[in-house]
Amino acid sequence: MSTLDNTKTMNGGFLANDKTVLDYLSDYGIYLGFLIIFAIFSVVSSSFFTVSNVSNIIIQSSIIAIIAIGQTVVILTEGIDLSVGSIAAFISIALGIMMVDLGIAVPLALFLSIVMGAIIGLINGFVISYGKVPAFITTLGMMSIARGGALAINGGRPVSMLPRSFGVISSASVFGIPIFIIYVAVFYTLMYFLLTKHKLGRYIYAIGDNSEASRLSGIKVKAVKTSAYIFSGLFAAMGGIMLTARLNYASPTSGSGFELDAIAAVVIGGTALSGGQGSILGTLVGALILGTLRNGLSILNVPGFYQQIIIGVVIIVAVFFDKMKRD
Repeated sequence: MSTLDNTKTMNGGFLANDKTVLDYLSDYGIYLGFLIIFAIFSVVSSSFFTVSNVSNIIIQSSIIAIIAIGQTVVILTEGIDLSVGSIAAFISIALGIMMVDLGIAVPLALFLSIVMGAIIGLINGFVISYGKVPAFITTLGMMSIARGGALAINGGRPVSMLPRSFGVISSASVFGIPIFIIYVAVFYTLMYFLLTKHKLGRYIYAIGDNSEASRLSGIKVKAVKTSAYIFSGLFAAMGGIMLTARLNYASPTSGSGFELDAIAAVVIGGTALSGGQGSILGTLVGALILGTLRNGLSILNVPGFYQQIIIGVVIIVAVFFDKMKRD
């Protein structure tokens, strides 16, 4: 085959793919946006692009990134979970009480905390899927229940003097890499393969794309939706555990606003609120964008209220362009 023929074949394949520059920007714009934001802060501040600060950004973003995994799964099914921040707080205070007041061994307390998070997610999923109560209302109610429970379980008081062995969860490192970064890498890798390679992941995408068609094709829609909320509760519990370890005390008021940050990370990462479209890796980048913005703006001494405005604008712009792309 001649060079001309080869060229024609390549061009034909390219054109057949119907991909333009705008299409590629639309598909990979979130990654480009992250690099641009990172580059801007690196230029305007000499203390931003350092090993210690980059590591700090990832660690600061890790808790929201972990919680956002479950939120991604839920949103992919065309749902929403407003209770994740309150679940994290409830798990935090329950974990502290188990370790300090009840004297439960750290490994068992951690296991029970994760189970509790999954059970709360199961309750959300059951009410939504089988009780047919809208996800917004169900998780809004659970947000109030979990937050109230976190305050009531110890009379609104924090729990301190946590076991030293528990601190390893946040202070350890592997080959010099902070353990929080390892958590993010492991959990995102596992969920990436679950969503892209396992049939449950395919079912989650299918339900978000068309729930009725999925039901008619034999997918157990209610069970799959319920499993999505179990994942959300489980990863919210993980976030609560990580937060407790990082603060070195358990507080019933912790996790406030985590639900909004998790949703923002998912949306900025390109997952459609209408369900069926999105990427777990996009969510990770979305969480890193939020962390990078907060870190960079803090280094530049931008007041907190302006930071909120800027992040709000970024969220709206991300949703706007995502909507334009899908229309």
